[in-house]
Amino acid sequence: MRHYDLTPLYRSTVGFDKLFSMLDTVTGPDSSTPSYPPYNIERLAENSYRISMAVAGFSEKDLSIEVKENSLKVTGEKVVDENEADKDYLHRGIASRAFERQFQLADYMQVEGASMEHGLLHIDLKREIPEAMKPRQIEIRSPDREEDPTVIEGAKH
Repeated sequence: MRHYDLTPLYRSTVGFDKLFSMLDTVTGPDSSTPSYPPYNIERLAENSYRISMAVAGFSEKDLSIEVKENSLKVTGEKVVDENEADKDYLHRGIASRAFERQFQLADYMQVEGASMEHGLLHIDLKREIPEAMKPRQIEIRSPDREEDPTVIEGAKH
């Protein structure tokens, strides 16, 4: 795997230290991320997203979703009931092992809700940027315009 040197980017950006350290972690040689359970991240609209996780064999009571700061943590722990313990499997391909999956959320990302359908856990997310953070146009004033209002009207004609 290639290693990218992000040092030139540090010189021309401000406040992206956390992002660069995350990129270093992901592209690092020991980036052994867990692959269970499999998941998809889908963009539904410009500011709407959905995480879908394959959690076959788990019920709603076996799953936990926690949001803390900019982190979303999904955990699953199958409660072994008496009927499962007595079964003698010849092949067990449906995994029911405990898992913990974490996702880093961007700023202003809110969890809208979660649902289960056909063995998939869907977590809906929406980016809600505060009005104060949205781009806005700033009027540029000069001393000439403030003193003589006819200059503005003359420019319109």
